[in-house]
Amino acid sequence: MDGVRSGFAAMDDGVRLHYLEAGSGPDLLLVPGWSQTAAQWRHQITDFASTHHVVAVDHRGHGRSDKPDHGYRIARLTADTHQLMRALELDDVAWVAHSMGCALAWSYWELFGGAGLARLVLFDEPAVLVRRPHWPEELAPRLGALYGLEQITGVVAQLQDPQADAEALTAGFLDAMWTPAATEEDRRWVLAQNLLLPREYAGRLLLDNVMQDWRDVLPRITVPTLAMGGAQSVIPTAAARAVASAVPGAALRILDRRGSHFAFWENPAAFNREVRAFLETAVD
Repeated sequence: MDGVRSGFAAMDDGVRLHYLEAGSGPDLLLVPGWSQTAAQWRHQITDFASTHHVVAVDHRGHGRSDKPDHGYRIARLTADTHQLMRALELDDVAWVAHSMGCALAWSYWELFGGAGLARLVLFDEPAVLVRRPHWPEELAPRLGALYGLEQITGVVAQLQDPQADAEALTAGFLDAMWTPAATEEDRRWVLAQNLLLPREYAGRLLLDNVMQDWRDVLPRITVPTLAMGGAQSVIPTAAARAVASAVPGAALRILDRRGSHFAFWENPAAFNREVRAFLETAVD
């Protein structure tokens, strides 16, 4: 990517986080989801660098970041992101999150009170991912909680099993996140990016992510927020609607055309247009 700089920042435990950086202007932080990488924000980096100072992060273990044997929890990844923001002197940040990146945003609000954040864009993550057995029947569909506990623990067990075909498992897991129009080249490239996170660590992080419940955090968010979903995503659009209704004053957008879980890659023009319109909206 022309004009994109690559750098590393050291965390307090010695782990080096890799990030991509481009442009100048207001700070825009791109936070990927579980097992995703900074490079997958390619279409956003090149677009928003014309108006913003854009930073995309590789979480620990992901992409080109160091791969220690510890720290694969939402709270630790959140602390890493906070330290990266301080190292790069980011302030009044527009935080654009995909999937698990939304959980980091909610964790950041809980741990750091939203320090340094100006806006939030939350794409395609329910506040709760795993259905609870004691819930009334209508609650899980309303929240977009799509996994059963046994289902997700089975996936985690296979990721951590050294005898399992973790690559095939990951490919199957990712296949549901595309529309049928996605090219085989794109699927293979994203799979390779995902496999940069060792599968043992991926299993640990996935389990920690899906067991969180962020509903108590959402009403306490006080910065302008955009909740987004995709009409063809594996994540029900009810998830974005529930998040938008819980965050005071939040806007809601559902991407219709090629609105997969990877809509920021499959339909970057529409995704970027909605994000840019939100960023340019005056704050009341």
